Amino acid sequence: MGRITDAVKHILIVNVLFFIATQLLGDQMYQWFALWFPENENFYLWQVVTHMFMHGGFMHILFNMYALWAFGTPLEQMWGRNKFIFFYFSSGLGAALIHILVNYYHFNSGLQLLLAEGYDKFEIYTILREGRYMITWEAILSPDGLDNFLGSYISPSVGASGAIYGILVAFGMMFPNAELMLIFFPIPVKAKYFIPGLILVDLFSGLSGSSILGEGIAHFAHLGGALFGFIMVWYWKRNQFRNNRWD
Repeated sequence: MGRITDAVKHILIVNVLFFIATQLLGDQMYQWFALWFPENENFYLWQVVTHMFMHGGFMHILFNMYALWAFGTPLEQMWGRNKFIFFYFSSGLGAALIHILVNYYHFNSGLQLLLAEGYDKFEIYTILREGRYMITWEAILSPDGLDNFLGSYISPSVGASGAIYGILVAFGMMFPNAELMLIFFPIPVKAKYFIPGLILVDLFSGLSGSSILGEGIAHFAHLGGALFGFIMVWYWKRNQFRNNRWD
């Protein structure tokens, strides 16, 4: 991979600065810069970008920044700085879009069921804004439905994972025979098999609600970043656009 490339280095630095600021300021950073549900009073438009620099803990930022360095460096060397930056943020924005759409689906599905039972919409929003819910909602929505309804509204999203999944897909498409190996699975697997397998795990977890990779993971954001990354690389390869560097 050689030396760390310019865009990767600067993205990494900004992520580390945001992480340090979060340790110093705590919840205020999440309120300002995490990605909240658009109907939540904490939502601001800039969060569709800033949430990519926020992380929930040391291991979260460690894994994301390692992947940024390991898989982003060869892509920037091939594409050039500006093309890599465009790809990175486009993947991250695509991840945010899919995440918001899925949250809207979960939230509106629950909202319509509550309204059909005679609950007042203004009252529902007032209760949610106070960080509460009514125990009777669970009987209407089911435990999983209630979790999805509340989580969509009150749980912010943080992390560069959506953009990272775009990078993973791009790496797998550009270097399909590169062999990858995990610490807990010390057997080399080619990128063209490993990365699709990782995406299938996210797809299964997102659809089933049974997270294999851990709790609190925005699986559809991962899938959104992977989808937008795939579309861009597919288009570039189809039009020989990949041969043009943006320096």
